[in-house]
Amino acid sequence: MSEERRKLPFHKGIYILPNLMTTASLCAGFMGMIMAMDGRFEMSALAILISCVLDGLDGKIARLTRSSSEFGVQYDSLADVVAFGVTPAFLAYNWLLRDFGRLGLMACFLFIACGALRLARFNIQTKVVSKKHFIGLPIPAAGCTLATLVYFAAYLPESIVQTVLPSATLIMVYGLSFLMVSKVRYASFKDYGWFKAHPFGSMVTAILLFVLIASEPKLLGFLFLFGYAVFGIFYTFLVLAKKHPKLLREHSELS
Repeated sequence: MSEERRKLPFHKGIYILPNLMTTASLCAGFMGMIMAMDGRFEMSALAILISCVLDGLDGKIARLTRSSSEFGVQYDSLADVVAFGVTPAFLAYNWLLRDFGRLGLMACFLFIACGALRLARFNIQTKVVSKKHFIGLPIPAAGCTLATLVYFAAYLPESIVQTVLPSATLIMVYGLSFLMVSKVRYASFKDYGWFKAHPFGSMVTAILLFVLIASEPKLLGFLFLFGYAVFGIFYTFLVLAKKHPKLLREHSELS
């Protein structure tokens, strides 16, 4: 009897659940834009982070309920452009980049455009590229890096916030944009081989990271995401270039 139940298909209503999560992520991104326009930058940043959580949940739900579809994939990408492309650009522009005039405006547009290009490339390569690595910085990581920067700024001296941070943010927006469309490899954490081979060590590491970030999320959240973006550069050109040059060549042909 139990085997027969496992073979029964899920009710058709289940298929709407992942798309509802995607819609919720899109809604959070939209609310983040409104908040950025109203000058509520920390709330806008929080909306982006909520979108990130919802974006992760929709994929998990789709896999658990076996309700993945091509429609869901495309809808998820469109929602990601808004939540992690348009909203962080609105946030950065209204927060610090408005005073740069056209230079700041073009930086924010470039961020949106590169995010859209990153998602388009990911969608056509997902079936032919190894799942161990992302090619280019994922747009959720880029968007959340800008979001957590808002909270990280509270730990900086006021003099730095007024003088250095605006220029640093402008450079960061351009840098994140180029990383999204680059051929830099980033760990996808979808390869569970190492985790299965070292289950106890993996669990301890995960717990330590959770405790560390949870202790000071506003401070360490940005440092973790920024470190992820920078680490990919060193990993690609110092580790992969020496140990797996063939892998880089194969991926470059697909890019």
